[in-house]
Amino acid sequence: MTPTRAVHHRIAAALATLLVVLGLGLYTPGRAAAASLQEVTGFGTNPGALRMFRYVPDGLPAGRPVVVALHGCTQNAAGYDTGAGWLQLADRWKFSVVLPQQQTANNASSCFDWFQTGDVQRGQGEAASVAQMVDRHLADVGGDPSRVYVTGLSAGGAMTAVMMAAYPDRFAAGGIVAGLPYGCAQAAGSPYVCMYVGATQTPRQWGDRVRAADPGHPGPWPKLTVFQGTADYTVKPVNMTDLVAQWTDVQGADQTADVSDTVGGYPHRVYRTPSGAAVVETYSITGMGHGQPVDPGSGQAQCGTAGAYLLDVDLCAAYRMGTAWGLDSA
Repeated sequence: MTPTRAVHHRIAAALATLLVVLGLGLYTPGRAAAASLQEVTGFGTNPGALRMFRYVPDGLPAGRPVVVALHGCTQNAAGYDTGAGWLQLADRWKFSVVLPQQQTANNASSCFDWFQTGDVQRGQGEAASVAQMVDRHLADVGGDPSRVYVTGLSAGGAMTAVMMAAYPDRFAAGGIVAGLPYGCAQAAGSPYVCMYVGATQTPRQWGDRVRAADPGHPGPWPKLTVFQGTADYTVKPVNMTDLVAQWTDVQGADQTADVSDTVGGYPHRVYRTPSGAAVVETYSITGMGHGQPVDPGSGQAQCGTAGAYLLDVDLCAAYRMGTAWGLDSA
C-alpha cells in the first residue's frame, strides 16, 4: 500500500463510519434486510487498499458455500450484488457472499485494476487483498473452503480471471460476465486494445499465462462460466472467445464445444475434457450490450434488478452460475 492509498483508505473508512452513525449507510434497493450487509475491517495487510463487505443470511450454518462477487466500473459492492441477484439467491439457497469494493483513490472510475501488473499477481496488490478477504470470511463464518466461487462484471469479470489464475487453490469455479482473459492487457500491450480488439495469442500462450501465475499449482483448476453480449462495444465478444481458448487449454480440453444448444433462447456451449468433465460453459446473449444479464421476478429461475449495466434480458446470469455450481442443492 502506498502512502497515498493508505491516507485515502483511512479517510474513506472514517466517512463510511460517519454515514452509518448518521443513518446514511449503504442503500440496498428493495431489500428490508440491508442491515445484514456488513463491512469488515482488519482482514489482513490489504496491499490493494480495498474495502470488504459481506452478506451472511440469518441463521446460516457452518459448512455452507461462499460466493465472492466483484462489481464493475462506476458501481459499488451493495448496488451490484443486489442488482445482479446474488443476495437474493443467498437467502434462497443459504450461502454467504463476500463483496470486495474498489476505492476511487485506487481507480477514479472504481474499476478493479485488472490491467496493473502489481495488482494481478499472487501475493500482491488487489488480488492479495481479495484472497485475504476470503481467508478472513471462511474463518469467521465457518464456510466450506472447497466450495468458494468467484464472479464479476466487466472489470470485476477481468478480476475474476485474475483470482482464478493467481489463486486457483481458493476457488472451485468462476463466472465472468463481459470480462477478459488473464494477462490480456499485457499480451495486447494495452487494456484498451484488449477490450476493443483482443490480443493475438494461441490457446497454449493463453494457458501459459495462467500456469505462470501460480507455477507450483498441480491442479485441479477452477471451472469457468462466461456470459457475453453480442452487441457489447465496451468489451468486445472476442474476449469470450479468448477466455474459452485460455481455460480449455488450462483444463486440457479442446476448443470444440461438446454441447451446442440454447438456454432461454440464447446460444449456450459446453466444453468437456477427454474424461467428460464439463470445464468451460458459455452464454452468448444475442443483442445485449455491456452489462450483467438479469431477469427480475419471483419465478424459480428469476433474479436481479434492472439498472445501469444490469440488463433485463429474461435470463439471470447469477441463477445460471449458481445452478452450475450446485448452490441450489448444496
